Amino acid sequence: MLLTAIPVLSANASEVVPNLYQFQGKNVSISYSTTSFIGKPLFTYKDKQQTLNFQGTEQIRSVETEIGTLVTVTIRKTVDTGNTVFTLILPRVNLGNSNSAAVETKGITTTNLFSVIPKFNQGQRQTYTTIHLAGTAQAVAF
Repeated sequence: MLLTAIPVLSANASEVVPNLYQFQGKNVSISYSTTSFIGKPLFTYKDKQQTLNFQGTEQIRSVETEIGTLVTVTIRKTVDTGNTVFTLILPRVNLGNSNSAAVETKGITTTNLFSVIPKFNQGQRQTYTTIHLAGTAQAVAF
């Protein structure tokens, strides 16, 4: 999904928080907006096998932490073996007098393991893969 919006600058440009983020990494592209024309957050995850679109706080989970905002979506669901989620780490960004800034961050793919056979649900239940992401943060009017 391609989001096109009109850039805006605040009259008081001392603290301008972005609301649209676009990132590229090895075989992955991410687009995340904290709001949209429909009034909901939007998140697009694209890799070599799939393009997934998410909307709203039920599908896009966001948590403020000391290392930034963690934005998580479920990219693979299975009934009997677990699921896979992707988490985007959004650093704090102040755009100041600009409507756009370059941003580098990480994405974490978490595989949550599960078995319908209880004895196989022992030991480490999650594995992680990280990816370097580079892109832009923008303040746009929706």
